[in-house]
Amino acid sequence: MKSLVGHVSGAPLQAVLFDMDGTLVDTELQWWEAVEHVAARPLTEADQPEVLGRPVEHTAEWLAATTGASAAELAERLHQEFVGRVRAGIVPRPGALDLLDALARDGVPTALVTASPRTVADTVLEALGAGRFAVSVTADDTDRTKPDPAPYLAACRALGVDPAACVAVEDTHTGVWSAEAAGCVVLAVPSLAPIDAAPGRTVRASLAGVTPDDLRAMAAGEPAVRTTGHVLPVMSWNLWLGGTPVDDHRAKQLKAIAESGADVVGLQETGGIAAQELADALGWYHHRAGENLGIISRHPITRRFGDPDVGFYGAAGVRIRVAPGREVDIWTAHLHYTPYGPYESVFDGLPADRLIAHEEVRLAQMREALRWIEESSDDGVPVVLLGDFNCPSHLDWPDVAWPVTRAAEEAGVGDSYREAHPDPAADPGHTWSPIHPVHEDGSGRPEPQDRIDYVLHRGLEVLDSRTFVSGDPRPWPDVFGNEWPSDHAAVITTFTVSHGD
Repeated sequence: MKSLVGHVSGAPLQAVLFDMDGTLVDTELQWWEAVEHVAARPLTEADQPEVLGRPVEHTAEWLAATTGASAAELAERLHQEFVGRVRAGIVPRPGALDLLDALARDGVPTALVTASPRTVADTVLEALGAGRFAVSVTADDTDRTKPDPAPYLAACRALGVDPAACVAVEDTHTGVWSAEAAGCVVLAVPSLAPIDAAPGRTVRASLAGVTPDDLRAMAAGEPAVRTTGHVLPVMSWNLWLGGTPVDDHRAKQLKAIAESGADVVGLQETGGIAAQELADALGWYHHRAGENLGIISRHPITRRFGDPDVGFYGAAGVRIRVAPGREVDIWTAHLHYTPYGPYESVFDGLPADRLIAHEEVRLAQMREALRWIEESSDDGVPVVLLGDFNCPSHLDWPDVAWPVTRAAEEAGVGDSYREAHPDPAADPGHTWSPIHPVHEDGSGRPEPQDRIDYVLHRGLEVLDSRTFVSGDPRPWPDVFGNEWPSDHAAVITTFTVSHGD
């Protein structure tokens, strides 16, 4: 056990104690996949009590009872598989770093309390910043680990705080039981398995938007708002000819995806091989459609939709399993780039009726994509449509009823960015273009900046939506060394997927 502070008291909320796997970082699925690999079979919902929130030794003994292999050997294999996946990429859960930073500003001590061994915890602490936590307690630091209360009691002793004045943040039943047995108030943010609200327990879909004041209210026993569901961060990204105009583009793409926190990415301009190469490097699942479209997903792909040989423009889709019994359809689309409406409006001065008339090709492509979506959809399965539509939105231009986005809206597919940011003047959300401040024809004319990349949806709750560009890209044509390997900004929306019945 590592401790950096002495006694803390006085505030109603004396400390916040964080679980690690699945709560602060997205390693719960990596652990699940490591167990599947060692077990050499897919896991089911019935396996969750022996896997989620359990230390390596417990799961190894469980596997040993059914396979006849040595528990010690299985524990070593599980440890190696899991650590390898963790080192390949640690992704903070939505809202986790924001909440840690806010607690630090308010002077509220924090502890890391995990059933993982010290070697894994230190790897994660290095990535998150060990200085964010005053105390860390791992499976190596107590005689008994979760669901026993010992880890949380040890953290409270090290901090010098009363467990009843602490909020523990957990994502599994095992962790919740441990924290509650120690006497802590619990904020549950379920990752792979649902958790019900209970006295002294608040359930939220994610840490996105959670504030220190929310935790103070929980510690004070104030009524909590219950939100249940799985968090699904989704990104739409045009890779710009596969990323080839930028040096070391594949490594930069991987870095951007890790920084984005996305669990699913709909890709356009893949250059044919990007989806598979990115997915292989991340240890994710992938779908390739033609030479231009792809989808990569941290969650398993259970079905594939659309024409696998779709041309450069069109749409392709998959169904992913976010959790047992909860699936979502993900589509990616790329619509034709010419004629480009903002150029015709700004440079040529065309009126609204002519701009709308020139959208016929893209409108037909959107209608074809919507037809594919309807033919493939099932009742109760939400839909996300990602893509570079190469046209503005009717929600952004008050004088032009751009028909492509209107067609999607009329089909019941809503614009997640505008749900999160309804005022286009305050939050324009431009995605074209981070490298084109002026038009590339050499005239020096300012490039029209616009929102032409989208995350649309049906049947989900929007927690947040934002555009994303890493670094400070140099303008065209001096782009070879840019950290951001695209000419588009990405769009990232974090959804809540309800648990269902």
